[in-house]
Amino acid sequence: MIYTKEIEEMCKVNKGANHGAAPIPEEGKWVQAKEIKDISGLTHGIGWCAPQQGACKLTLNIKEGIIQEALIETIGCSGMTHSAAMAGEILTGKTILEALNTDLVCDAINTAMRELFLQIVYGRSQSAFSENGLPIGAGLEDLGKGHRSQVGTIYSTLEKGPRYLDLAEGYIAEIGLDEEDNIIGYKYVNLGKMMDNIKAGIDAMESIEKASGTYGRFEESVKKIDPRKK
Repeated sequence: MIYTKEIEEMCKVNKGANHGAAPIPEEGKWVQAKEIKDISGLTHGIGWCAPQQGACKLTLNIKEGIIQEALIETIGCSGMTHSAAMAGEILTGKTILEALNTDLVCDAINTAMRELFLQIVYGRSQSAFSENGLPIGAGLEDLGKGHRSQVGTIYSTLEKGPRYLDLAEGYIAEIGLDEEDNIIGYKYVNLGKMMDNIKAGIDAMESIEKASGTYGRFEESVKKIDPRKK
């Protein structure tokens, strides 16, 4: 250790207060985190790229400092999907400090990793008060049985009004309007279920029908329109 002359000539004064790290809530315990291996928890975070063209939602399940599970969901940029594929290979097995200092290929994913790091080391994990945390696989359960991200895509113009394109239930096939052309419901296709049906050997049109459903007062609508065409 190299000291400046000014420091070397100072007299020594005892450092009295030494309370250690403040404990953080972590998987049903209060932990004084002093090393990377002291960190555990499952949490989510959002990141965005510099031009703000796209965003990433990142979910990590960390046990004793090691990333055991990663869910990477991206939207808004075609290149981000390929970046997410690479990040999925990169993240697991790394400590959260290694992951923070690793190029995850895309600015949005890197930013999401930064936000998650802050949450997890400050004890703001989603599983802070869950005894023993959540099992590996909890992140996948966020996607539901269809194993697809929940995406909302709405397009609207002042001249022609809103068009529902994708909502939590899935791809919007039709929107239902009342007498005054207000949206009162919609018909959707759950794409995850549809593809499962097709893979099981069911005819494509039958698969679509089996995976379809309605929301709101769709059956009462006086006009039904395809939001992508009309």
